[in-house]
Amino acid sequence: MKTPSKNTNCFDDHVRKYEDGACRVDNWKQGANEWSMMISHGTRLDSVVSNLAGTLLEMVAGNMDRTTLVTDVAIDDPREQAELRPGVMLLCIYADVEHLPGLIDRAVANQIPALVLRTPLNLPAELRATIERSGVVLLGLSTGATWTQLVVLLRSLLASSAGAEELLAGLPAEDTFALANAIGALLDAPITIEDRSSQILAFSGRQNEADQSRIETILGRVVPQYAMQAQERAGVFKRLYSSEKPVFFDTPQILGEAGLPRVAIAIRAGNQVLGSIWVAVREPLSPEKEQILVDAAKVVALQLLRHRVSSDVDRQVRSDLIASALASGQAAIGAIERLRLVQRTVVVLGLSLLGDTAGDASSDQTRQQILERTAHAFAFHLSVAAPGAVAALVGDVCYAIMPSMTRQGATNLISMALRVSKDFLDRTPDRAGGAVIGLGRVADSADPTELARSRNDVDRSLRVLKRGPGSRVALFTDLQMDALLLDIGDQLRNEGGLVDGPVARIRHYDKQHGTSLEEALELWLDSFGNALGASAALDLHRNTFRYRLRRAADIAQVNLDDPDERFAAMLEFRLSRLRRDVD
Repeated sequence: MKTPSKNTNCFDDHVRKYEDGACRVDNWKQGANEWSMMISHGTRLDSVVSNLAGTLLEMVAGNMDRTTLVTDVAIDDPREQAELRPGVMLLCIYADVEHLPGLIDRAVANQIPALVLRTPLNLPAELRATIERSGVVLLGLSTGATWTQLVVLLRSLLASSAGAEELLAGLPAEDTFALANAIGALLDAPITIEDRSSQILAFSGRQNEADQSRIETILGRVVPQYAMQAQERAGVFKRLYSSEKPVFFDTPQILGEAGLPRVAIAIRAGNQVLGSIWVAVREPLSPEKEQILVDAAKVVALQLLRHRVSSDVDRQVRSDLIASALASGQAAIGAIERLRLVQRTVVVLGLSLLGDTAGDASSDQTRQQILERTAHAFAFHLSVAAPGAVAALVGDVCYAIMPSMTRQGATNLISMALRVSKDFLDRTPDRAGGAVIGLGRVADSADPTELARSRNDVDRSLRVLKRGPGSRVALFTDLQMDALLLDIGDQLRNEGGLVDGPVARIRHYDKQHGTSLEEALELWLDSFGNALGASAALDLHRNTFRYRLRRAADIAQVNLDDPDERFAAMLEFRLSRLRRDVD
């Protein structure tokens, strides 16, 4: 696409080309055609929907197939039905439910995998069934989102594998600071771009013309705590996020100190607030500059969404590769190569959260957010502390594959993995009950089955660690017996439990007669046959205890002089306690 000249007002140009996301369709179609020549291969449809769900796209009808690829984006213009190539995602900006039967027929004929219409869409049952049978997926553009945002983000996803450089309003899409400088120049004032947590994403030049609070913000890359608290008390964020226009704030009065007022505007994608732009001013902006700020917020929204999608795609790719590498099979070999772990001695680690928030939707959401942040921090920690290590969240576990520092042997690999893991947990707040890390056995990356076995070790280790309390980091070799007991317990539950074993018999007798023979037998076994110590623990005379023990052995039908029968009874007691803990 053509790049605006340096003398062109980039935001006015952006608005002229894409005003309200529904007008300049011809420009869109030209851009889509130019872009399609740059696409070398497709992106999975389910990945596209996953990355844009919640902000721009909604799943309406159809069956998602993991093998379906999107290779291009096209705008459907009923005035001229251009020839469509297979794999195109068709944006039907003029269509409604009544047009769907014809669109579905056209999509099937041209091998179009997905159609996008503006929501809400009230589909009759028969039409929904027709869509299900057709193999076409119907998506909805979320309320409040614009077609412009969808086009730009779809282009970003398709371009992520093509390596093409994009321009946003004539500026390199990667250069957020250049974008901030452009906004500052148009407004003739220093500005900052912040996320929802008041973290600084970018800032323009001329910050020396602002005040002390702004200087502290730039130096710390976040709005100072005292300023945020003052703004919250004054209802600044409530006003900001409820308005679609720039809002003027008398900052000196809010903070109670000398400085400049601010004009701020929320950055939105659909109904979701992504952040805000803050302008240090001496007086309210003129109507012309307010409009510039409104237009700038739209461009910044595209920038932030593009970064989000790019990082989401990277994380998803990394997650898929690690999952494949740890799952054995033919796909593991290719995944190991792409992760640059070929012919390396490695160990698999797994991080998971403790705590239980089952049944509470809001708590589940909070737990997932904490898990994602913790996994991201763990991956970053490994990248610094163990060069070459890779990590990603797969399900509810963050798996990591850590290679040895040399290509031969496993010297100090386990000790390094333990040290790195303990160091991370020591620095991590105990949110959602805290985190635990399990380590599998050392594996040779050339053998995918060894990696899969090491991952299985990690899963079994985490199950033991999450029962707590105890160590937060452990090797599977140190937990193998505990893991084995859990496995035996699972097998027994699948078979309906122990059938009339010694513990079951004595427990049934105690329940019927109100006695406590089970306690005497269990304590004697735990004391390795020390009747004196066991009687003291129960505060009983040793003769009384010995009588109860004989009665318990008779009722349980166990020969306490036989080591095999003693071991069987001890194992049954242990499994019984384990089941109580799990339940």
